[in-house]
Amino acid sequence: MQIVFLNTFEKPGEGNHVVSAQLSICESQGVWAVMWVEGEEDGGDQQTWFEGTSWEEMIVAFRHGIARVMGEGYAPIIDGMLDDRRTFAGSFVMMLQCYGELHADQELFQSLREWRRTKAIAEKRSAYLIATNRMLWMISAFVPRTAEELTQIPGWGSAKHASYGLEVLEITGEASRESEFPLQWVEEKLDSAAYTQWLYKQKETKYKALMDRQLAKKHILTTVQQGGTLEQLGAELELSRRELMDRIEQLEREGYDFEPLITRELNEVPENEQQLVWEALSQVGDKYLKPVLQQVYGTTEASQFDKPVDVLYERLRLIRLRFRRSLTSKAV
Repeated sequence: MQIVFLNTFEKPGEGNHVVSAQLSICESQGVWAVMWVEGEEDGGDQQTWFEGTSWEEMIVAFRHGIARVMGEGYAPIIDGMLDDRRTFAGSFVMMLQCYGELHADQELFQSLREWRRTKAIAEKRSAYLIATNRMLWMISAFVPRTAEELTQIPGWGSAKHASYGLEVLEITGEASRESEFPLQWVEEKLDSAAYTQWLYKQKETKYKALMDRQLAKKHILTTVQQGGTLEQLGAELELSRRELMDRIEQLEREGYDFEPLITRELNEVPENEQQLVWEALSQVGDKYLKPVLQQVYGTTEASQFDKPVDVLYERLRLIRLRFRRSLTSKAV
């Protein structure tokens, strides 16, 4: 196996001892491997971070591993291992986010989470659309008590404040706080080592999400090729049908062909119904599906075809995939 990249990492050990490790990318007949050897080369702890034929998957695994070990205190002899290292110089917003996660008042955070959960149920919206965990951490760490203070929390803009500001301030008004606004003091008070470790953790999480998405992509393509169904994929990947269709539409845009899956899923949908959908897509366009749904099935509350609205939307999305491919073929 040929070594195409090699770098040494070091971190302080006990006393004056320095712990070293080597990271390498190797290749043999189209198979890539990312190897991490900690300690002495012959008797050290060896880990295989990746082994496979995909360059894209190998690079993501490589960067995920680097973020993880650098978060543990390792530093490379040759710098510049992560392409966006310049952001480490310090974004004030990221410092606020870090401080919020490290210093959140847990009791206040749980109160805010409960408020968000209740609000999400009442509005039938995803909780993160009301407020992300990161926002709630910052609010519970800095405890704003006025509208001016609350709007200094990154991401808490005027629209969000108009909808939820009074309710959040009512909750924070009952909590004690030790710090004051404005928040410029955070840059000086935030522990630099803890901040660096937090930054690498964000990168590790980012690359882990990319790795998970790549694995899901491979699973979707393999299962579809083997004759699998949406129901099977949803159960195996623990995704809702809507999330799964989002993934499939993205893969279709990347050039993957899902016609076998579309044919299987629409097998029991009458041809005349499919034709009505096709005609509606031609007439009202394929960007938004609600007008297509209304034209083909009637109102969104009830359907003459006696199917739940979410099932009808799924049918529309499958037919739209086929419709868009036909437009692309004509353009070519």
